[in-house]
Order: sequence, then C-alpha cells, then structure tokens
Amino acid sequence: MVLLMTELQKRISFIGLVALGAAGVIGTSWIYTNSKFFAAYGAGGEIFGFVVATVIASLIALAYAELSTVFPRAGGEVVYTYVAFGKTTSFIAGWALVGAYLASLTFYVTASSLLLAWIFPQLEQGPYYVIAGTKIHLPELIVGIAITLLVFLVNYYGAHLASGIQIVMFGTMIVLGLLLVIVGFTHGQASNFWPAWSKDMNPFLSTMRFVLPAMTYLTGFELVAVLAEEANMPVRKIGISVILSVVLAGLFYTIVLLSSAWVIPWQETAKLKLGTIDAFKVAGFPALGWAAYFISVLGLVTSFVGLFAATPRLILSLSRAGVLPQTFTKTHPKYGTPVNALYLTLGFALGLGWLGKGAMVWFLDMGGFAIAIAWVLATLSLIKIRKKYPNLRGAYRTSATLLPLIGGIVAIIIAIATLIPGTPLSLAWPYEYIVLGVWAIVGVILYAKAPKGNEEEALKNLLGEYYEAIKKATD
Repeated sequence: MVLLMTELQKRISFIGLVALGAAGVIGTSWIYTNSKFFAAYGAGGEIFGFVVATVIASLIALAYAELSTVFPRAGGEVVYTYVAFGKTTSFIAGWALVGAYLASLTFYVTASSLLLAWIFPQLEQGPYYVIAGTKIHLPELIVGIAITLLVFLVNYYGAHLASGIQIVMFGTMIVLGLLLVIVGFTHGQASNFWPAWSKDMNPFLSTMRFVLPAMTYLTGFELVAVLAEEANMPVRKIGISVILSVVLAGLFYTIVLLSSAWVIPWQETAKLKLGTIDAFKVAGFPALGWAAYFISVLGLVTSFVGLFAATPRLILSLSRAGVLPQTFTKTHPKYGTPVNALYLTLGFALGLGWLGKGAMVWFLDMGGFAIAIAWVLATLSLIKIRKKYPNLRGAYRTSATLLPLIGGIVAIIIAIATLIPGTPLSLAWPYEYIVLGVWAIVGVILYAKAPKGNEEEALKNLLGEYYEAIKKATD
C-alpha cells in the first residue's frame, strides 16, 4: 500500500487570503455590461441593486465566517455540512460548489481571449467551429488554453504563489478603480445620475429585479473558507477575511459603477456598447477608458486564479470524506498542493472549455443555482452545529443566527425560482435543465459508487486536528 501525502501547507497571509477572496469575487463583465443594465433597470436599479445584494451576501457570509474559524479545514462547506448533517448532505454541498466553480473555469477558457480580441482582432479570424450559435476560432482557443495552463502552473506551485500574484493584481485594480472614481466624481455632476430611473420605471421593482444578477456577481467569497486550512494567521482573521471579501467587492462594484453614472448622464451610458469603458472615453478621458478595460482583464484573471485554487481543495475534501477516490487527497511533497485534484480540475476545464462561450452560458446559469443551494446549506449548517454542539465556539462568533438565516432564505427562494419554467428567473429550456440534470446524475453515480467506509473515520480525515474538539463538545 502506498501512503499518500495529504497535508496542505499553511502559507497564505491575511492580505493574501483577502485578495484571493475579494478579487475572486470581482469578475470581468460587470464593467462593460452596465450599459444594458442601465437601460433595463436604470442606473439606480443596478447600483442600489448591488447595495441590496451586498447586504444579503454579507448576511450569508456571516455563517461562513463563524464556521471557518470553528473548522479551518480545506473544503469549507464540505466539512461544515458533514459535521451538521452527515455524508449525503456533505456530498450535495461539495458537488454543487464543484459544479458552480467548474462552470466558471470552463467559461474562462475561451472568454479570456474575448477581451484580448478587442486589441488583437486577429484572434477572431482563421479556422473556426460553431457551438450554440457562437463561433470558436482556433487562435482564440489556443490563447485560452495557454492562459488556462498558466493559471494551472501558478496554482501548482502553491496557494501562497497564487495569493501573492492575486495581491498584486487586486492592488492594481484598486488603484485603477480609484482613478475612475476620483475623475468621475470631480469632473461629473449629480444631475448626470439623478433621477436614477427613467420615468416609466418603478424604482423599487427595478432595483429588486437586479438583485438576482447582482448576487451572482458577488459569488466567490466562499473560496476563503475553502482555503482556510492553508491560512497562516490567527483563526479569527479567517472569519474576518470572509466578511471583508464580500464588503470590499460590493463597495468596489458600487462605487466604480456610480462614477460611470456620474461622469456623463447615465442615459447616454445606457446607449453605449461597452458601458464604463466607453463612458469615460465619451467624457474625454480615453486613458481612463483603457483603465476600465484593464480592470475587466484583471477581474477575469483574478477570478480564474481564485476559482482554480478553490476547486481542487473541494475535490480533496470530498476525497477525504470518502465519496471520491483517495488518490485526490495526494499533495505535492514540496509545494503542498493537491496535485491530483489540480490535474482533474485542469482536465475538466480543458475538456469542457472547447465548447465555447455560447454553450458555457448554460453551465454558468446552472452554477448560479448550485451556489444558491450551497449558501442555503451553509446557513442551515451553522444553526444545526450551534444546536448540536452548544459548547463548540470558534474564534469569530456571529451575534445572531437570524441574520445569516435571512440570507439563506433569500437564496433558497432564488434557487426555487430558477427551477420554475416560464418566469424571468427560469433556467433556459431545455439546455440548462439538461445540464443541471446531467450534473446531478453524475453526482448520484459517483456517490453510489463511493466506498461504504466508516463515517467516523471520514469525519476524522475531514477535521484533522479539530476532530478532538468535536469529541470534547460531544462529551
């Protein structure tokens, strides 16, 4: 029998963990799609919708913040749900998050070349094939594969390297964002933003209708809990990192978007092709238009790096729980990274990424449903663990379970709404329902084939040194 190295190294700093979380949340498309969102919901609908969504996501993050200090182990929610509800629920939570993260990773394979094509249009020339009505040109596929391999290598050599690179990119995003905000507010005026809705819009309904897409933009803070085992800091700071990730990302979205509605009348921005990017060019600041473009590029890369770091840790955790083969618990003897899980993640990303951006939209919507399920289970796990182990306390304690429960209730309503056909929130028929069904069936097959091991032993593998805390709390 070959013994596998299964220990991860504690090498992520506090700033690195916050950068991985916050920059992992901030994506790419928000900065140029605000033109269509301004047109649909008004500048007020999108911006205040982000504020509401940030509050909701922060409430849910409270559950992750507390649980990550009680059980700072790789996999985050896989661990919490196993302690609270057992093996089956743990697998559902882990498989949902793996599906959600892989959906984004596979999308980035070809989407990464979309932004580059604005500068290098040659990428969208030459041989191509068509899937879901979208052309995938060979040059953009090659570039996407190259970027994916680079992100893989960054994560292969350690989460500390990924976090170091993330700090630099996140810092650059903040500097560029501040430039947009300073110029936007000093050269613009309040009358460009207010009234923030068109006369035919209901301000309350327009705002609430944007909350759902805004919540999808705010997903990703969970990866702080997923990476908690590798955090080299006092445990309490892990919980603080979760909250900071959501708040910083929400503030960044809101203030930068507000600056684009301040610098010129938002009704004009609504007619532009590339939202904030074009708004600053029209206002007479072409260099800042390029700054907004680079924020979009950096947002894509930081999300790519962060999710590529988190997904293998989820796979490793599911392997520790005994529902995936033990080989995925193996870590690199020098770098301490989950190498086999990283290879599996790379295989999934490249194996599905060739389908292109058109088909990947189906996967992204499925990922939104999966994230909602994961959020619900996290809030329920907090309540269950507090009740089951009243003497078990982490270094960070949420003052009341009611607050994350409110966020969880909103998340479950959203999840249910996406399954009901014929509503504005519904998944696209039939493709997205098929994708969701196939992912669920694959999960059922894997779970059915998992070895029927000792659940107490699996719990010990999941918790590591924190297993004794559970035993003491039980006694």
